[in-house]
Amino acid sequence: MSARPFSLLSLWPIVQRWKNLVLAAVVLAAVVSVIVALTLPNIYKSTSVFYPTNPQTTDPDRIVTEGGKLELGGRAEDLDRVLTIGSSLPVAEYIITKYKLHDHYKTGQPGVEEADQAVLDEFNDNLDIVHNERDAIELTFQDRDKQLAARIANDLVAVIDSFNQQLTLDNRRSVLDLYRTRYTFLSREYATTRQALIAGRRRYGIYGMDRESRYLAKEVVETQAELLRAEGEGNGSKAAGLRRALKGLTEADGGNLLNLENFVQGADSMSTLYARFNDLQGRLIGARSAYETADLALKGRISSLYVVQKALPATKKSQPVRWLIVVSSVVITFVLSVIVITLLELYRRNADRFVAQPVA
Repeated sequence: MSARPFSLLSLWPIVQRWKNLVLAAVVLAAVVSVIVALTLPNIYKSTSVFYPTNPQTTDPDRIVTEGGKLELGGRAEDLDRVLTIGSSLPVAEYIITKYKLHDHYKTGQPGVEEADQAVLDEFNDNLDIVHNERDAIELTFQDRDKQLAARIANDLVAVIDSFNQQLTLDNRRSVLDLYRTRYTFLSREYATTRQALIAGRRRYGIYGMDRESRYLAKEVVETQAELLRAEGEGNGSKAAGLRRALKGLTEADGGNLLNLENFVQGADSMSTLYARFNDLQGRLIGARSAYETADLALKGRISSLYVVQKALPATKKSQPVRWLIVVSSVVITFVLSVIVITLLELYRRNADRFVAQPVA
């Protein structure tokens, strides 16, 4: 014997017989769901949308020295890095501490393991950070306080930016220390060489290699020529004076500060000092420029994120949808009631059939 086909219309008589029970269950579900829906707090969402920039183009050293331009970074590694930072524990702990979310969520005192875990779970449930189809990142935070939700969302973007910059900040500080060390060393060497140069000038009377050499050559030649002329004329007193003048020009103990003997002795030393002094001067200027550029680059922190939309306080709630809660509760209760009474009807029919069956 074939089974009777099942039809939803066949349930209607059953519902009619149990209508009072079904109606009572549906009304009770409606009343309870209305009470629950009205007691649920309003939840507001605030969303910030931003793009990560290419970290190479946000390096201040390149911007200052090469005139680089900021470029949006749609690369997978840039997006993954920002998403990882946004979902990291240090970022969550910073926001939880700053906004005292233990008190806000009423999870207990900070420092208690259960309370810390509860507030962290609540924070993560309220945070949503995703990569959308336009290669941007959407950061959404929800809370009962719409002003707080907007502040936390914007602060999260700022913290992510700070952590993202921190990845290269330590290396840039090390580079700055190297520039400072190099500049300090060159400054010290420059001062030492300058003092040695001053001392050499005083000792040898050399203040300009080219001028002194021309002066000495001219004076020696002219004095010697006049001496020969005086001797030829038989002018002994004039010749004696010219001999003393020639000795002063040629010998160190002749009385002249600038003389040929000192000039020859000091020429090599002074040439070396002049060359080193000029070299150190150029290197010192370059080192100072490099240090000032690095220091300026380190202080001028450029955002690593391009914020398209800042989070604003929501104008209307996102949760709960109260009418949907009530309707869903009523529908589910009605369906469950029908299932229960149908099972009861089947059970009663099978029981009656078993009782009516004659004993063999």
